[in-house]
This record gives sequence, structure tokens and C-alpha cells, in this order.
Amino acid sequence: MKIRFGIGLGADTAPRHLAEIVDRLESSGVDSLWFSELVYSPAVDPMVGMAYALARTTRLKVGTSVAVLPGRHPVLVAKALASLAALAPKRVLPAFGLRSAIPAEREVFVVPAGQRAEVFHESLKVLRAALIEDSASYAGRFFTVRGVAVAPRPVPPLDIWLGGSSAAAFRRIGTLADGWLGSFLTPEEARQGRAAIERAAADAGRCIDADHFGISLAVADGELPEEVAAAVRRRRPDVEPGQLVAAGWDALHRQLDAYLDAGLTKFVIRPVGKAPLDGFIDRFVEELVSRQN
Repeated sequence: MKIRFGIGLGADTAPRHLAEIVDRLESSGVDSLWFSELVYSPAVDPMVGMAYALARTTRLKVGTSVAVLPGRHPVLVAKALASLAALAPKRVLPAFGLRSAIPAEREVFVVPAGQRAEVFHESLKVLRAALIEDSASYAGRFFTVRGVAVAPRPVPPLDIWLGGSSAAAFRRIGTLADGWLGSFLTPEEARQGRAAIERAAADAGRCIDADHFGISLAVADGELPEEVAAAVRRRRPDVEPGQLVAAGWDALHRQLDAYLDAGLTKFVIRPVGKAPLDGFIDRFVEELVSRQN
């Protein structure tokens, strides 16, 4: 299986720095660059960021980590992805989630109250049909489309990955997705998540590629800053922060070994703390590019 490491950009990455980041990653052998859905921040929109990075490079892959699908019309999302894939074949890595991780941003992705999961389910079906079929039609509770003809269709079809860590998310991934990009999970939880996804896929008569399981991880440049540890405790009070955010690169390598043993092979690594991003990129290249196979 192919082990790959990409860099995830955070909320503080200003657009004026993006050109330098992209050029550095392209020239350094980094596999991929990932843009998060961060509406109320300086970070660029994921689709805009992917288009910009693809236009400046010939090798670097780009992805969303993760973009919110419910609240967007899936046909328009399909058109955007198909356009990117036509301009940069085999370099577009879409991953979607149920909702924003930031509560204040959830109101901008409008769906009927209490029905976000159902909307997500239908959105994924429409998205996949639009990307694969010459003339797609779908009639559901939330979407009805006829004769959708997104062109040019990506060949081969784009793999659609999903985030999530609940039992319902694992069922959704096994039933509708091509891969999983988890987050905020221990290696053992990730192992259990992979197993649950594979069971759901088998129940649906499907098989997720063994190479299509990954996780987003964070690393600090040394000891965890207290504000980072506090944020982790708020989200996962049942887990010691150091289990989820690596306190230094040696700790990250130990975490990676454990996730690899759990069956994950794709990693999005993002920095936390106040260290300069250029220093993080230098260390990422030094520590991780050689671990790819």
C-alpha cells in the first residue's frame, strides 16, 4: 500500500502566503496540499485554493479536508470538481463532511432543521451520479434533477472521500464513499472505524480500497501549547490531548507507526502553535517525505 503525507493549512494561513507555500511543496516532493472549510477566517475557500494551487503546479495534488456538502447544490459541486479534474487530471482529492466543525459557521450551510444527515445522503448520490453518468437523473426528498450532463466527466471517476467518526458516519462511508479521512481519533479508535466502514461496505455489496483510509493529524513544535491542549480537551474530554496532537516530531512518528498498524496509510499533517509555517514545511519535508513509499 502507498503511504502518503500531505500538509493541511489552518485558519491563520493568509492568502498572500499561498504562492510561496505552493511553490515550496511542489519543489520538495510533498504529496498533497489540503484546504479546510473555514468561512470566518483568513483562509481561502477550498475550491478557490485548490484551483490556485493546481494552476501553479504540475505534480502537487490538492484536496479538501474537509468541505461541507449539505447546504450546497451537489450538481454545482460536481461541475466545479469536474472542471478542476479536467484542468489537472488525477490531482484532485475531494473529501466532504456533514457540517462545519465550527458551530458559528453552521448557519451558512442551510438545510432543513434536523435533516442534515438525510440531505447529505441525497447530496452524495446526486454528486456521484453527476460525475459518472452521461445524463443523470435523481428524484428524492430534497433534490430532483433530470438530464444532468456535467462535462467533461473525470476519467477515471473522482474518488469521493468522507470524514466522520460516528457509527452513522461509518455506515455512510461504507455505503456511499470511496475512502475515509478521519480526525481526532486514537489509533485504536481508527482501527475500529476502519473495521466498521468495511462491514458497512460489505453489507452494501461494496468494497473500499484498502489504500483509502486516512486521518488528519496535528503536530506542535515541541510541548503542546496550553491553548491547544485546552481545545482538545473541550472536543475530546475523554482522551489525553497528547494522544491526539503530537508534542513534537518524535511523538508524531510514534503516532504514525500506530496508525499504520491500524491500517491507515494516508495522512494530512497540520501545524499547531505559533511556530512559523515555513519552519514547519522544512521540518515536514525532512521528517516525512522519506517515509513515503
